[in-house]
Amino acid sequence: MSVTGLDFTALQVRDLEKSAEFYETRLGLTRAPAGPPGAVVFATSPIPFAVREPLPDVDLDSVATPGLGVALWFRCDDAQALHDSLAEAGVEILSEPAPSPFGLIFAFADPDGYRVTIHDEG
Repeated sequence: MSVTGLDFTALQVRDLEKSAEFYETRLGLTRAPAGPPGAVVFATSPIPFAVREPLPDVDLDSVATPGLGVALWFRCDDAQALHDSLAEAGVEILSEPAPSPFGLIFAFADPDGYRVTIHDEG
């Protein structure tokens, strides 16, 4: 018996609809046709991504930075254009676009304060 790889990623969020709308309108993700109760799943590939209501024992207001220590990266076709769109919309940019082995990268804070890194194909 062995693990074969990451199969699903979800963030627990304070306001499910606000976070789902952010990822849908600001990042251009498409909602999957179905998902479990209390969650919005996006049709990301190769690994599905979701935002979900917190589990009963999770208090997001008790942590300074949700997800501290976890690296969440999304690939896009134009990191600079996405950066500019997010910055113009007032999204907190945590690191400005910079070249990397993974293409142009930058990071921003989502509505719950999760650090999200974006990269393009480079």
